[in-house]
Amino acid sequence: MANEKLRWGVLGCAGIAMRSVIPGILRSQRGTLAAIASRDLVRAKECAAQVGAAKAYGSYEALLADPEIDAVYIPLPNHLHQPWTIRAAQAGKHILCEKPLALNATQAQEMVDACAKAGVHLAEAFMYRHHPRYAQIKAIIASGEIGDVRGVHATFTFNSSAVTGQFRQNVDMGGGALYDIGVYPISVARLLLDAEPEAATVHALFSERHGGVDMMASGLLEFTGGVGLTFDCAMWAAWRNTLEVLGTDGRIEVPSAFVCDVDQPSSFYVVGASGRREEVCEAVDQFALEVDDMARVVQDGAAPAFSAQDGVENMRVLDACLTSARTRTRVQI
Repeated sequence: MANEKLRWGVLGCAGIAMRSVIPGILRSQRGTLAAIASRDLVRAKECAAQVGAAKAYGSYEALLADPEIDAVYIPLPNHLHQPWTIRAAQAGKHILCEKPLALNATQAQEMVDACAKAGVHLAEAFMYRHHPRYAQIKAIIASGEIGDVRGVHATFTFNSSAVTGQFRQNVDMGGGALYDIGVYPISVARLLLDAEPEAATVHALFSERHGGVDMMASGLLEFTGGVGLTFDCAMWAAWRNTLEVLGTDGRIEVPSAFVCDVDQPSSFYVVGASGRREEVCEAVDQFALEVDDMARVVQDGAAPAFSAQDGVENMRVLDACLTSARTRTRVQI
């Protein structure tokens, strides 16, 4: 089995699937695209032809019933992550589910439990974590080169405000900036600090023009030792995608923290007593790397790079952020 490629099916023709994850499957060493499903068979056939998938299905149920599919990628709107993950698990499929894992930590735990019961692997699609530069950044922090970490600052903002009526602007469907991209700063702080925050304070812009969702949010997560993550995320602001780790003796700057060009090397910078140096990382497809990690887990029995339970913990923090933003209070986690 280890010499065979993991056969992937995709539930839906979402933009993130067509632009990024399916190309990642095609570029991966150990994955192959077997099928695409849509609730519209014509649409499924068009998308399958576009990316070279052998099969197209007019329903998600039909794809899950295919015994020649090993794993599925779920890029559906946020409120559909939990039901379709559970259905995929019950069908014996391994699952890569788009972030955020669910609408809350309770749903996320139900998903993890269902996958454990079915004996399938569940991974949350935080592609950036698989880029080797994050292992480098963690190693630099651990070496003490920038001293003791005093804080982390991360941003992820873009402007999609002109387009209305989409699921990202629907409260019931899990819309809003915190769900869509605020999860990235939360995740990266937890990753780099190897810790869970104790409290959250978030201020948000809720826009009635956009279904009442948070179109921008600015927040503070409190970690032990006085360390904090400050962040902002937005769907109604200029493009930013940055990370800074501040230490007592220096800092690490990542100009393109979460999204990077798969065909170009990416850089980050270390600033300290000896000046500012550039660390250049080879060009990689971080989407392909997360696909290959799934294959290692499923086919080789390897430990996953990131556990499914990590997704529950990230949702627990997101729950607190959303509560804080809605109530204008500091929320303990």
